[in-house]
Amino acid sequence: MKAALIKRLFSAVHQGLTPDVGVICARIIESEREHGHAKLATDLERILKESPPTKTADGAQPKAIHGLQPLPSSKRDATPLVVVIPHERLRHQMVLPEMVESRFLRIEKEYAARSRLAMFGLRPRSRIMLHGPPGCGKSLGAERLAWATGLPLHKVRFDTLLSSYFGETAVNLRRVFDAAQQTPCALFLDECDTIARARGDRNDVGEAQRIVNMLLQMLEDYHGNGFVIAATNLEESLDRAILRRFDEVIEIPKPALPEIVKLLKQTLSAIKTDPAILWEQVAVQMDGLRCSDVTRAAENAAKRTVMSNRDTVIGKDFEGAIAELKRHC
Repeated sequence: MKAALIKRLFSAVHQGLTPDVGVICARIIESEREHGHAKLATDLERILKESPPTKTADGAQPKAIHGLQPLPSSKRDATPLVVVIPHERLRHQMVLPEMVESRFLRIEKEYAARSRLAMFGLRPRSRIMLHGPPGCGKSLGAERLAWATGLPLHKVRFDTLLSSYFGETAVNLRRVFDAAQQTPCALFLDECDTIARARGDRNDVGEAQRIVNMLLQMLEDYHGNGFVIAATNLEESLDRAILRRFDEVIEIPKPALPEIVKLLKQTLSAIKTDPAILWEQVAVQMDGLRCSDVTRAAENAAKRTVMSNRDTVIGKDFEGAIAELKRHC
């Protein structure tokens, strides 16, 4: 982000500075100093120390023309309905089959070319469904899209969105989507089957069906400058009409042998590995495992190396790590 843009951001935030935003600003200043941007860090500190805008007659702060929108919260107790994952914490390095990788790249390229597409009355893909078995990388896929497009990731908190009070869940869902329409973001509905199960289930009550109907309408009406990304392990349980509302439905499969080798090498990129390691044979022992399991096995192999006071991962480190993993699978 350019220095001038950061300064404008800080000025806008300062119009209604809150303790939470103040903490974020302090972390940005600290990060800029760590990267050697001393002058920029000093300028940002100066902006925050300037006198805030004069309050109006009723004691309220005047609204900033380009101020940041507040996060959606429950009307009942003001509990946040989404959690924002900072850009520096977003994971983005994925190992995918070539066909799946090309679909992710297409989404990212369309977002980058959104202005050019608009000239021809076209919109980039903005409603994305990711499905597949647990641990295959659906959440990672959402984080990658946010990271690659520079959008903040707003992960919906279903623990606060869902309510036992009649009609409140639908109201909360509306607040979440309204906020996503106003503020460019990647809105992430993880385990969306929580609110998108097929209508007509014998155990469904009227409220559940109304929530599905509302979700259908909000997906249809979504035209924000970001994404709505949904993920589920139970694609077959979703209402078929929900799936039709998405521009792109991508299955994230378990890694095949070539992807396992890439995952292992990527995870161990910060430590030396023995040239004698036969990666294909190691991958065969992990065939059928999830991406998260492969990554965990590689990390455990590295830990064994470090705890043995060695600086190079050897074959025996993998043997022990794989054996331990399979005992708990």
